[in-house]
Amino acid sequence: MLKKQHICAGRVPLILFLCQMISALDVPLDPKLLDDLVQPPTITQQSPKDYIIDPRENIVIQCEAKGKPPPSFSWTRNGTHFDIDKDPLVTMKPGSGTLVINIMSEGKAETYEGVYQCTARNERGAAVSNNIVVRPSRSPLWTKERLEPIILRNGQSLVLPCRPPIGLPPAIIFWMDNSFQRLPQSERVSQGLNGDLYFSNVLPEDTREDYICYARFNHTQTIQQKQPISLKVISVDELNDTIAANLSDTEFYGAKSSKERPPTFLTPEGNESHKEELRGNVLSLECIAEGLPTPIIYWIKEDGTLPVNRTFYRNFKKTLQIIHVSEADSGNYQCIAKNALGAVHHTISVTVKAAPYWIVAPQNLVLSPGENGTLICRANGNPKPRISWLTNGVPVEIALDDPSRKIDGDTIIFSNVQESSSAVYQCNASNKYGYLLANAFVNVLAEPPRILTSANTLYQVIANRPALLDCAFFGSPMPTIEWFKGTKGSALHEDIYILHDNGTLEIPVAQKDSTGTYTCVARNKLGMAKNEVHLEIKDPTRIIKQPEYAVVQRGSKVSFECKVKHDHTLIPTIMWLKDNGELPNDERFSTDKDHLVVSDVKDDDGGTYTCTANTTLDSASASAVLRVVAPTPTPAPIYDVPNPPFDLELTNQLDKSVQLTWTPGDDNNSPIKKFIIEYEDAMHEAGLWRHQAEVSGTQTTAQLKLSPYVNYSFRVMAENGIGRSMPSEASEQYLTKAAEPDQNPTAVEGLGTEPDNLVITWKPLNGFQSNGPGLQYKVSWRQKDGDDEWTSVVVANVSKYIVSGTPTFVPYLIKVQALNDVGFAPEPAAVMGHSGEDLPMVAPGNVHVNVVNSTLAEVHWDPVPPKSVRGHLQGYRIYYWKTQSSSKRNRRHIEKKILTFQGSKTHGMLPGLQPYSHYALNVRVVNGKGEGPASTDKGFHTPEGVPSAPSSLKIVNPTLDSLTLEWDPPSHPNGILTEYILKYQPINNTHELGPLVDLKIPANKTRWTLKNLNFSTRYKFYFYAQTSVGSGSQITEEAITTVDEAGILPPDVGAGKAMASRQVDIATQGWFIGLMCAVALLILILLIVCFIRRNKGGKYPVKEKEDAHADPEIQPMKEDDGTFGEYRQ
Repeated sequence: MLKKQHICAGRVPLILFLCQMISALDVPLDPKLLDDLVQPPTITQQSPKDYIIDPRENIVIQCEAKGKPPPSFSWTRNGTHFDIDKDPLVTMKPGSGTLVINIMSEGKAETYEGVYQCTARNERGAAVSNNIVVRPSRSPLWTKERLEPIILRNGQSLVLPCRPPIGLPPAIIFWMDNSFQRLPQSERVSQGLNGDLYFSNVLPEDTREDYICYARFNHTQTIQQKQPISLKVISVDELNDTIAANLSDTEFYGAKSSKERPPTFLTPEGNESHKEELRGNVLSLECIAEGLPTPIIYWIKEDGTLPVNRTFYRNFKKTLQIIHVSEADSGNYQCIAKNALGAVHHTISVTVKAAPYWIVAPQNLVLSPGENGTLICRANGNPKPRISWLTNGVPVEIALDDPSRKIDGDTIIFSNVQESSSAVYQCNASNKYGYLLANAFVNVLAEPPRILTSANTLYQVIANRPALLDCAFFGSPMPTIEWFKGTKGSALHEDIYILHDNGTLEIPVAQKDSTGTYTCVARNKLGMAKNEVHLEIKDPTRIIKQPEYAVVQRGSKVSFECKVKHDHTLIPTIMWLKDNGELPNDERFSTDKDHLVVSDVKDDDGGTYTCTANTTLDSASASAVLRVVAPTPTPAPIYDVPNPPFDLELTNQLDKSVQLTWTPGDDNNSPIKKFIIEYEDAMHEAGLWRHQAEVSGTQTTAQLKLSPYVNYSFRVMAENGIGRSMPSEASEQYLTKAAEPDQNPTAVEGLGTEPDNLVITWKPLNGFQSNGPGLQYKVSWRQKDGDDEWTSVVVANVSKYIVSGTPTFVPYLIKVQALNDVGFAPEPAAVMGHSGEDLPMVAPGNVHVNVVNSTLAEVHWDPVPPKSVRGHLQGYRIYYWKTQSSSKRNRRHIEKKILTFQGSKTHGMLPGLQPYSHYALNVRVVNGKGEGPASTDKGFHTPEGVPSAPSSLKIVNPTLDSLTLEWDPPSHPNGILTEYILKYQPINNTHELGPLVDLKIPANKTRWTLKNLNFSTRYKFYFYAQTSVGSGSQITEEAITTVDEAGILPPDVGAGKAMASRQVDIATQGWFIGLMCAVALLILILLIVCFIRRNKGGKYPVKEKEDAHADPEIQPMKEDDGTFGEYRQ
């Protein structure tokens, strides 16, 4: 079952009774209660008991109290009522009991010396302050005195007295020279606790004329100065000379010899002394000895040891201090002064007394009518303090009797209290060393339960650790507390829960399933209150990649990695330590999220490095040792791209900017020129890195501008003359605060797709531009030419909205404004759109045609009324077609042609018409929806034109003196053919053209024979048709008047060649046969010459032998063998 934890133990029935009644509810001085809960006064602030004031300033004696209703204040001075209304210099601060005594204008501080006590009173009782002893500070001057110079022999001891004036508070003593420089002190020369300056033995360098004792009175910030003391240290001979000359004017010190001597104490005197100190103060024991050589001081405690951690040595071990002294520190302490010639002892008997101190201070009580309770006032001291009780500032012995109250020494027992039992009780514990005064009230209330813990408090706890859920409560009578989990759970009673007396629910080992909502319910007989709190269980922080032992060379770089895994909702901070202390304050040490980098490692850098990961809930740590060794010979430099930057850190994190700092990696012997910074938006575009900024290679920080509601991570790349480094590790993530959008969608358009709608489209914002969660669009529209109000809708996750039921093709004003959970983007500018178009209603009128020539006509029409267009006027479209050729010889399927004229034109040209043809046309208006109705068909006729070339020309039946031509008429006569024109001319063997012959042929002919032509002659023919308008295009052909010639060239339509291609069989030509005979004869001659040359080359080697002995100038010519004689060139 659910465990209930409280402490209640005793050995006698009275103690058991008190334990039972101590369960009455303590008073929670919570502001939530004080607003509407009646409370007796409570002193909250007061001046110190021993209040030393600055006589140059106004006196302010503090007394602040709270209560419900607010208390009134009164004062006593020296035990009698202090009527502040009768003293014009005394005022009380409004709403406060603090006194202000204006002595700066007039009056003296000494007039207001005394013992003051403040009383705060309301209808529930009266609380009193301590007795405040007010005394002005004093900083008196030194009395005038005449100080004679001091002359000593080398080695003598000396005490320079200070004896400062008695001030309040006591002065702080120090010795300086005329230049306000502190005099050096040592084991030989030191200042005692009483301010005197002690010399264990003097040396010549101690000679000076300005030994000055200063007394500083901190309270008044003044320093008083004693007359300078002159000291001269001389040898024995010098001393005798001085005595002889100045015996009457100089006091002679020095009965002792300057020879070495054992120690003796300068202070304290004798072998024993006594010291008394109060508990809690600092015990200071002092022993200063003289001797030659200078003695050394040692301390021991007889029958005990000096307390560890509370014992300190000051003033070169001449002073022993024990802080926070207690009765256990009483006893005999021995100081020992020792030098090479002996030792001396002094025993100090220490007695520790104690002003009163609390064991159990009385605590405020809140009881309900009929309940019981106790006030306990238990104090200790040496001697034992006396306990006395007061009620509302009056000794309880003479106060009004209360039947519910019974006093038993240091305890007041209350039974069956009523509302009249409410009062403030004062407990006074005093002995000769001081007193304690405590106020504790008894407040009898009847209050239903109240829960003081804030509603919906969120508790976050690491898994497998205790979870403590608070339920601070108040009520009178004391409420009972129950806890529930979930909305419909039963009271928690499993063994895994512990309920504490203060209402706290403890889960000793919280697990993931402990997450949820818990309800605390407080009940008493007057009512019930409840409060919900929430518990979240977080994953523990673990170091998954620990730093590793490293051995590095001196002057190199080392990196320790510390990779942390933590709950995703907690942000860890990584701290590195060296040998359990802070890292050296050295720029060689740099840290980033996961690494510690030590550059230019030195021998002192060796040690243990610890990585500690702290979250708001837990921490984890791991360590590694670094050992530094001597470097090996330096290898040749390597030139490469830089190493990646590291140690990325985000600072100065503002809503729209952040400062990024990094540590450059090794530049690999090529200076870094620039750093490139990229960012990733983990919320909207995870894994996609975009360019953010570039900075020079000398910078290691950059101020980056940010957009709202972006989960930024940054990385840095370095670039040198060789190339760009790999990216750094990503920085920590930084989620900027959401803000309203700062821009609206673009490309806003309004176009209808149907006659009765308006389709509003826009380019939506991307996640980066949204600036916050809940991105939506406010779409607004109204007719441009009306007085209608704007109509608006809010849509999300779309880029189009269709407005239905609109009139056809009406101009609209359109706005699309972005908004998110934070607010709206700036008001957008309105754009104009139109509702849907419909087909035009009216055909163009007054259509007429002006024929320009046989192939071109101009069409005119009247524009249609703008309203009949019912859409965006795109232009006019002319449909035209040929109905029938005028010659009635070339009929084809009717094919309509279309020409569109953009805009509001009312005329257009129809090019490419067929001459001598009948055409019809109509005109239609065109908008975005389509075409309107056609105008009435309008016919027109094109005049004759020149014909096209005859469709074909063939030459058949060639003879020696005649050629027959056959042809097909032109495919486009373009009128009535009147005749054909045939022109021809011969072509000779050099491709020259002969005289041109013209011949007219009737138009009804398709065959014609030419006679009396030259035989074996090539002719070129030019053939074309004519109408009454003129000649058409020609067709050409070539042919030869020889029955053997087979080559008839293909037609070349429209060519006017000056030279004809020669494509005939030359094998039968006479000139060709003669040419071939000449070539054969030439080849025969060449063969003969080669044969002769070959025979001559066979005799050549013999001839060389003969010529070797011949006269080189004479070469005989031999004719008998048919060879030519050789000759030299």
